[in-house]
Order: sequence, then C-alpha cells, then structure tokens
Amino acid sequence: MLVEKTQLDGALLIYPKTYEDERGLFYESWRSDAYKTAGIQETFVQDNVSANKKGVLRGLHFQKSMGQLVTVVKGTIFDVVVDIRKDSATFGQHITLELSKKNPAQLYMPAGMAHGFCVLTESAIINYKCTEYYDPTLEGGLSWNDPDLNINWPLKAPILSERDQNFPPLSVLKSEI
Repeated sequence: MLVEKTQLDGALLIYPKTYEDERGLFYESWRSDAYKTAGIQETFVQDNVSANKKGVLRGLHFQKSMGQLVTVVKGTIFDVVVDIRKDSATFGQHITLELSKKNPAQLYMPAGMAHGFCVLTESAIINYKCTEYYDPTLEGGLSWNDPDLNINWPLKAPILSERDQNFPPLSVLKSEI
C-alpha cells in the first residue's frame, strides 16, 4: 500500500496493492492495522454506497464531525475536496482528482472537509467508509460552483439535486461552521 499526502492537511491518497490477472482484479479495500500505520486512527462505524449515472454531480457535502474513506468500485469520477476547517492552514483550498475502478486509489478525508464528485463514465458506484453515524443535524453543503473556489468541473450542465443547487458559497458558510 502506498500513501500520499495531498495539499490539504490530513487528506490522503491511498493506493492499495492490487492483484490483476485474466480473472479480474483483487485488492484489500480496508485493513485496520495497515491504515492505522498510514496515519488513519479513526474507527469507521458506517459504510454508504452511492450509485450514479453519467453527468450526475453530488456535493459539495459535509457532516461536521465525520471523516470518510472514499473508494470507487465501478466507473470513473472527478472528485473534489474542500477544506472547511476554519483553523486549518489550508482552509478554503481544494483538490481535484480522478478516481476510478481501473486504477484503484482511495481518498481519505478527515472531519471538516466538504466533498463532491461528478460521474465521467456511463455509471459509477462509490463506497464511503464513515467515522461517525449519519446525523442530519450535522450535515451541510457548499455551493458546487462557488466562484471564489473556482473549481474547474469537467461538466458544463451537470445533473444536480435541488438541495445541491441551493447550498451557499464558502463566504456565507464560513460564519456558520
């Protein structure tokens, strides 16, 4: 397993050791002792799965006290993480990357990060390991097209939920977090 730090404090890219042959692909998507050695000390308590079609954009979502480990198990996504921790040296900064089944990489985000993605292939299935149970009173969102963030999304007319269309920009959210 290879672990890379990202430009956002605490966010990691994890490349599991893969085994591929004519039958397909195998890798360990979670092994507690190895991930603890990599610096992920939290206990994961809930797994979520998101299945999406091409052109869907979800986000930018957060749950104030929840860290996540994101794995794409089918398809390819353009993934975005924004640091919304007010006391962080990387507050307001974001990273973008492509995650896919073809080249398995996992993204770890500690609590205090907003996350979003758009689907680049015909469909995508994403698995989230979460460090806290879902609590609707702790969730929120950030405008996916906030001009101050200037995220270069690869879709011009994404498919968005009404909720995702109405999240505030970071400048407004900053007073609430």
